[in-house]
Amino acid sequence: MSPPPPSKEAAPELVAFLEALPEPHILFDAQYRILAANAAYRAQFAPRGSVIGRTCHDVSHGFSVPCDQAGESCPMARARRSGQRERVLHLHHTPQGEAYVNIELVALRDADGRPALFIEKMEPLNVAQGVPATRGLIGRSTTFQAMLSLVARVGPSEAAVLLLGESGTGKELVARALHEASPRASRPLVVVDCASLPETLFESELFGHEKGAFTGAQAPRAGLVEAASGGTLFLDEVGDIPLAMQVKLLRLLENGTYRRVGSTELRRADVRLVSATHRDLRSMVAGGRFREDLYYRLSTFPIDLPPLRDRRDDIPLLATSLLARVAPARRLSLTAGALERLALHPFPGNVRELRNVLERAALLTDGERIGEDVIERALAIGSRAAPLASGDSTDASPAGRTAAAPRADTPAARRRQAQRDALLAAMAMHAGSREDLARSLGISLRTLYRRLESPHGR
Repeated sequence: MSPPPPSKEAAPELVAFLEALPEPHILFDAQYRILAANAAYRAQFAPRGSVIGRTCHDVSHGFSVPCDQAGESCPMARARRSGQRERVLHLHHTPQGEAYVNIELVALRDADGRPALFIEKMEPLNVAQGVPATRGLIGRSTTFQAMLSLVARVGPSEAAVLLLGESGTGKELVARALHEASPRASRPLVVVDCASLPETLFESELFGHEKGAFTGAQAPRAGLVEAASGGTLFLDEVGDIPLAMQVKLLRLLENGTYRRVGSTELRRADVRLVSATHRDLRSMVAGGRFREDLYYRLSTFPIDLPPLRDRRDDIPLLATSLLARVAPARRLSLTAGALERLALHPFPGNVRELRNVLERAALLTDGERIGEDVIERALAIGSRAAPLASGDSTDASPAGRTAAAPRADTPAARRRQAQRDALLAAMAMHAGSREDLARSLGISLRTLYRRLESPHGR
């Protein structure tokens, strides 16, 4: 059945105006029927046919009813209630599959002041995917989309953003998404791991130093703030910044100025600041361990990152994407039973833990299908090797032996440890040679030996 004809025609001058705009735009009436679509829209969203006369919710989502009647946020309904321009984030159908799109809607009123026509501008949000992908943020759950809508809102601004969430929720990925969604995307994103910097070196690493500023300073050196000039400075684990350094960081945020260690010259910084922590900064402020004024400077726009247990619907999507990342040379997939077992796991380590489990499972699997039994074994290895929730741990081998020396608690070290634990378990069950084992894992013999070395090595 052909769609009903549009209720009215668009004025030629309005159509010409939309056609000249570089971003995708559509014009539709109060019955949701599209009256005009500019060249940018046609090229990106409808290269194979006309959308004129079809409803916007059918074209964008395949819905037979308006978005607000299908569980989505409808910008037209919101604009009618507020009487203002509205913005929403949607997953839209495109020729390449579903993609996140920022929608901005404005109502055009008739002579009586009533909304008569509506213009939508659509901007693809390329930092996130609602389908399996090899990079970027991935998810479709309600909690993920709520977080992503905040990223889309604040990304193009200069506001300081504070990312709050448990370890392993992807704070660095969100920081990178904020950077890529900003006008600074072509400039550097510099990551500062505040937890790994000794207090004695923190100021020098952040602000740089002059020759002779301290023992070993044999030449002047620019700091990370200077390296991020024109771009974004991401302070990861900002809760670990020493109190003595917090006042100097506050000066940078308030005045945009800093001094290299050993210099009296005042330098100006051109950086956008994004910070992250898994700590409760409010409690730290109350306990005198974090400056209140710095907290409010950092948290102009706080974003809570949901833990994986609050976005279990995303586990199949994440698992498919992560398997392609940990074993790119293989076409691995999970059985329904394996996905059900993953959905039951609490994942205190969040997405990082899910990645480790899948990497172990890939190493424990000779074929292309990962079953529930393999996931069970991968989880069991993790339960023996995983660090305690506090982050203080001892090193446990697959055989259950406990080493006295603590292992480095960094993402890279945890990833190498997970690889090594899974390899040791695979070796224990493999009857053939190490050449055969490497071949079954899809890696070279040299890579196999390198991964069996100390987890703190390269």
